[in-house]
Amino acid sequence: MTSQRHPGSLLQDLDLDRSQFLDLVTLAGQLKEDKARGTETPRLGGAGIALVFEKNSTRTRCAFEVAAHDQGAHVTYLGPDGSHIGRDESIADTARVLGRMYDGIAFRGYSQATVETLAEHAGVPVWNALTDAWHPTQALADVLTMTQHHGGDVKDIAFCFTGDGRNNVARSLLVTGALLGMDVRVAAPADRRPPQEVVTAAENAARSSGARVMVTDDVDAAVRGADFVYTDVWVSIGEPEETWATRIQSLLPYRVTERLLDAAGRPGVRFMHCLPSIHNRDTAVGDRLYDRFGLDCAEVTEEVFESKRSIVFDQAENRLHTIKALLVRTLAG
Repeated sequence: MTSQRHPGSLLQDLDLDRSQFLDLVTLAGQLKEDKARGTETPRLGGAGIALVFEKNSTRTRCAFEVAAHDQGAHVTYLGPDGSHIGRDESIADTARVLGRMYDGIAFRGYSQATVETLAEHAGVPVWNALTDAWHPTQALADVLTMTQHHGGDVKDIAFCFTGDGRNNVARSLLVTGALLGMDVRVAAPADRRPPQEVVTAAENAARSSGARVMVTDDVDAAVRGADFVYTDVWVSIGEPEETWATRIQSLLPYRVTERLLDAAGRPGVRFMHCLPSIHNRDTAVGDRLYDRFGLDCAEVTEEVFESKRSIVFDQAENRLHTIKALLVRTLAG
């Protein structure tokens, strides 16, 4: 059987060119305003969207469900134990079934290969809502958030991701920043830098866009002049807890503290995080971290997370508006 990926699929950040990405950000901003004013016009009446999630979620699931509802579509949520996918039925077969019943499929899971296979066989748009390699819907929300807090042209924005540079968010931010012509820096220890193929893709994109790309283990140099300092959890969902012991020592210098924010040298510097975050002992994971290592927080301090410089909940809300823009642009044109 012939397989063909739908052109409306979004599997990694470089599936969009600069104009397409900024079009989605602009549309998301308009949809956000429309929702706030109560003037939103539903454009997806009757559409069906399947959410196939191997990993649990708060922001991503809620964003897709509310976005679909606001636009007149309906969703079916298939959680970690909610379907046969990958266990009793192949990815390709599941894709062909869902593609005959739904207008689009959002996948959140472990392997990038799974979302690629879904897209090859579904015949409808497939959107990557997070895999081990990429998190493109997060990058859309992040750029919307940055533009709303910066005020200038996107090319004038400088941001630094600090911490685990190999994770999906760091990869997406690196190539997205390069694609858009931004000043993007990744500060990470040598063993946690983004994979070379990702760095190469970012450098290639930067040659066309005029972006400035830095990947370094010198966190102070990376944050200098940054408008935004961004971090993420040090151990991703699904990784064994034992991973903490091997990462904490190397990642502690990359924790976001007040001192690190001050090192940016920007009075208006803002802190960003895609959430969830380990910034205190108020979660089971945070409590275990304290018991094992005597740490009250991991990738960011409570002082920074709760400060006026933190815009993490603006990011969280913007997941809704950018995902809505993606659905509208893909399914309604």
